[in-house]
Amino acid sequence: MTTTPESTTSAVPGPVPGPASRFAPPKGFLTIGRHVAIPVRRVSVVAAAVLLVLIVVAAVATLSMGRLGVDLADLPAALTGDAGGKNRFVLNRLRGPRLTVALGTGAALGLSGALFQSVTRNPLGSPDVIGLAAGAGAGAAISALMFPDTVPVAVGALVGAILAMALVYVSTGTGFRNPARLVVAGIGVAAIGAAITQYVVYAMERDKASVLTAYVNGSLAARSWSDATTIWLVLLVVAPLTALIGRRLDIGEMGDDLAEGLGSEPKRTKTVAVVLAIVLSAASVSVAGPVAFIALTAPQIAKRVTRVSGPHLLLSALTGSLLLVAADLCAQQLPLFEDLPVGIYTMAIGGAYLGYLLVREWRRGVL
Repeated sequence: MTTTPESTTSAVPGPVPGPASRFAPPKGFLTIGRHVAIPVRRVSVVAAAVLLVLIVVAAVATLSMGRLGVDLADLPAALTGDAGGKNRFVLNRLRGPRLTVALGTGAALGLSGALFQSVTRNPLGSPDVIGLAAGAGAGAAISALMFPDTVPVAVGALVGAILAMALVYVSTGTGFRNPARLVVAGIGVAAIGAAITQYVVYAMERDKASVLTAYVNGSLAARSWSDATTIWLVLLVVAPLTALIGRRLDIGEMGDDLAEGLGSEPKRTKTVAVVLAIVLSAASVSVAGPVAFIALTAPQIAKRVTRVSGPHLLLSALTGSLLLVAADLCAQQLPLFEDLPVGIYTMAIGGAYLGYLLVREWRRGVL
C-alpha cells in the first residue's frame, strides 16, 4: 500500500524589512541621497507655486508703491544694478534691505513654527507661546536700560531668547522631549519676560522707551544688508538640516510608539527639531525683533491649504514670507497707520487666528 503525501502550498516569505528598507521612501517623495526624503504631492506643488506668485506680487508692490516707489518700467533696470539716482537709493538703502529681511525673517519664523508644532503636536505650539519671543523682548529691554552704549539691542534680544529657552529646558525636567511640559513652562517664562519688558519700558525715558517699544513689537524699519545677510545665512545652514529630519517628523506625528518601532528615534528627533527652531527664531529676533504670530499662523495656513498631514516645512516657510511681506506692505502704505511697527499688524492677524484656534480646540475637547 502506497501512501501519497498530501499536497501542501506554502507561501514564499518576502524579504524581511531591514533598516534600509524601513526608510525606503514611498511614492510621492523626492529623495536626495539616502538621508533626505521630501514629500512631494500635487496639491503641495500647486500651493507652493501659488505662494511664490503671491510673494513676487507682494515684493513688486513693496518696491514700487508709494511716493518713493520705483516705477514698474524702471524696476528691471534697478534690480540688475543699471539704475541710478533715486531708484538706486530706494533699492539699495530703503526698500531693498527691508524687503530681503522680511522675506528671510518670515521664512525662518514659518519654518520654526512648523518644527515646534510638529514636535508638540499642538497647533498652539510656537515661539510666541513657549516664551522665546518674550525672552527676546526682555533681553532687548535690559540691554537698552543697563548697557545702552555697549550692548546693541539686537544682541540683547538674541541673548534673552537663548536664556529663555535654557530656562524652559531646565524647568520641564525632561528638556524638550515632553510637549505638554514644554508649553506650560514656556507660558511661565513668557509671563516673566513680559513683566521685565513692561517694567523697563515704564522706567526708561520717553524717547528711549518709544524706540524700544517699536523694537519689542517687531520692526523692519531701517534694516540693512548686513541684517539680510545674517538671516539668509542662518536659513541656508538650517533649512537643509530641517530637510534631513523632515521624514522623521512626518513619522513622529503618528505617535512615539510607532515612530520608535520604525526606528525614527522620536526623542532625539524632537530635541534636534526644537534646537533648529530656536536657532531660526533667535536669528529672526536678532534682525527684526520678536515679530509675533507669524510662527503660529503660517504652519496652520499651510496645513489647511493642502489638507494633508505632515509638518509642511517648505509651505510654512513660503507662507511666513508672504504674511510678513504683506504685513510690512501695509505698515508702509496704509495712511491711517503709517510707520507702525510691522509686529502690530502681525499681532492683529495672529491674535484673531489664535482666538479661532482656541475656540476650535475647545469644541474638540482638547482644551
